[in-house]
Amino acid sequence: MAKHNIFLFFFCVSIIFLVCDATQSDNEYIVYMGSLPKEDSYSPTSHHLNMLQQVFDGGNIQNFLIRSYKRSFNGFAAILNDQQREKIVSMNGVVSVFPNQNFHIQTTGSWNFIGLPQTIKRDPIVESDLIVGVIDSGIWPESQSFNDKGLGPIPKKWKGVCKGGANFTCNNKLIGARFYGNTDSARDEGGHGTHTSSTAGGREVQGVSFFDLAKGTARGGVPSSRIAMYKICGSDGKCSSASILGAFDDAIADGVDIISLSVGGQDALDFLNDPIAIASFHAMENGVLTSHSAGNSGPGVSTTSSVAPWLFSVAATTIDRKFISKLILGNGKSFIGSSVNTFPSNGTKIPIAEGTCSDGLGRTSVKGKIVLCESRGFEGSVSQRGAYGIVSNVEESLNDVAFVSGMPSTNLNSKDFKFVQSYADSTRSPEAEILKSEILHDTTAPRVASFSSRGPNLIVPDILKPDISAPGVDILAAYSPLAPPSSNVGDTRKVSYSIESGTSMSCPHIAGIAAYVKSFHPDWSPAAIKSAIMTTAKPVNGTYNDLAGEFSYGSGNANPPLAVNPGLIYNITKDDYVQMLCNYGYDDEKIKQISGENSRCRGTSNPSLVKDLNYPALVINVVPQKQFNIKFPRTVTNVGSPTATYKAIVTPIPNVKITVAPSLLSFKSLNEKQSFVVTVVGSVGSSQTEFSSSLVWSDGTHNVKSPIIVQLTS
Repeated sequence: MAKHNIFLFFFCVSIIFLVCDATQSDNEYIVYMGSLPKEDSYSPTSHHLNMLQQVFDGGNIQNFLIRSYKRSFNGFAAILNDQQREKIVSMNGVVSVFPNQNFHIQTTGSWNFIGLPQTIKRDPIVESDLIVGVIDSGIWPESQSFNDKGLGPIPKKWKGVCKGGANFTCNNKLIGARFYGNTDSARDEGGHGTHTSSTAGGREVQGVSFFDLAKGTARGGVPSSRIAMYKICGSDGKCSSASILGAFDDAIADGVDIISLSVGGQDALDFLNDPIAIASFHAMENGVLTSHSAGNSGPGVSTTSSVAPWLFSVAATTIDRKFISKLILGNGKSFIGSSVNTFPSNGTKIPIAEGTCSDGLGRTSVKGKIVLCESRGFEGSVSQRGAYGIVSNVEESLNDVAFVSGMPSTNLNSKDFKFVQSYADSTRSPEAEILKSEILHDTTAPRVASFSSRGPNLIVPDILKPDISAPGVDILAAYSPLAPPSSNVGDTRKVSYSIESGTSMSCPHIAGIAAYVKSFHPDWSPAAIKSAIMTTAKPVNGTYNDLAGEFSYGSGNANPPLAVNPGLIYNITKDDYVQMLCNYGYDDEKIKQISGENSRCRGTSNPSLVKDLNYPALVINVVPQKQFNIKFPRTVTNVGSPTATYKAIVTPIPNVKITVAPSLLSFKSLNEKQSFVVTVVGSVGSSQTEFSSSLVWSDGTHNVKSPIIVQLTS
């Protein structure tokens, strides 16, 4: 019950802010009073006026009451001075009182939330020389997100072509297109590639919304950059290894600066069997960073298939925008569910069908009715049978995503769903109303999405995966009008912008941020850019299982403004990666297969040295109850102030001693390198499987943070 009330509190706070629509003022307050009393005789407005009467000395109280909230929750907005506010705070039934404020729900929500607003410092001229290669399902070239108004000529370094097929035209924004496999066009038929492309580098487009939801300005991370599309997936969503390798091969040679790849497999593969690991290794050695989606197989452990250390593996997190859809039963009881439901109810109650999807519904007539389903995934089948809408049961911890629906719908947690089911079973003519979705301000963000694939790394346990997290839940971006916005086969709507969720959406966010960082530091290596983003990341809130948080969200949530000036970076060269692979166990012949040249190992293979790769995160694998003493050599490069002294700050772990030698690093010039050793000594029990700490190098201005994770193995 407590958890439910907390959730309802966040809901009420947010929706109150939305409906007030008042300008910022020091004396406008929200008085939140929780759920509505069940008594039929209760009058919320009368109660609110009575409360105000107790704190005002005369005058017309109606003039001070801005609005009463009385349909789904209890509270009001009013004009109060500080003394009046304090009196109301102490009244019975008041949960909280807080200032009113404007909320600007915009399509730019994800970029604003992550710290990259439209007003942030950027150099459009330098940015316009950057080329983001998107390897995906194609692109819709006519989208306004890819207009080239105001852009200069195509960068001279571009060596690619526009071979998008019939009736496909490029411009100074979308400068290249190719397609692979069993397709005859780079045009996007499913919407996925258009969405990811516009997220990474789309132009600013005003007045965008999804059926009036989330209205605002759509834009990518680097709006002035150029985009090249490499279509590798057919209309069936399948993307072959051959196509992936072909796309990388072309993209690297064409001269792209960053690659965004929102494609992956179900299982982690050995590097020699992983076309993405092999192809992205070649991108890395040519100075191209590959941003890669971690996968959508969470929240189980070791579910990420993006495991190569040279890949930038991206988890998905929520933003402070949440879509909800209310359900109101015939008896007046209301529930809050998740859904992107664009269908207005107009106050009409609809009959609820007998039975549920889990019992097959049999010959039950569902035409024109609301159907109850024990899980998600039945929308298409009930739609084909003529149902009006659907109410699905979803485990609360998995109900953090509001998928676009092709019919009136909402997804309820198990407790609420059982109540609705009981009402339907015990009522002669059960009916309900599914309201069109609303947008709330989610104060719990950022949180790791339940679907986001987790670590630890199955192939190289000493390398943290995922690396980083970024917005990937309910993201509005450009779309293909050929594709329905929902998975419902009966959905005939056509849209230019749609809402999608997945690590496919978080991946282009990081691609855009990487390009943004590169616009300030064009000579930085992929590893340097990756280090800058990882070591300046922001904290992420609680996860959905007992993993150490870093195995869910990596180093944290990307923070673009700080990533531009990280202070120190952990650089990694191709030779460093090769030596890591040698220590991992690959012989010279296998190294040649991966690197594509006659690279050779230095000395014999030593698996215990894999951890010595100059990675900006430290993972320790230990046996429970057994003493360990592990050393991590690292080297940092000064990219901040020419002269600076950094002090090591370590977060302690019980029964574990972590030391850094030296604990002070004094730099006298830019690009100067200094080395240190982190020593971790101790013994841990088996009561939990992971312990988390961190090392922060601080000069008073920069805080260069690296997670330290002690992971128990059998």
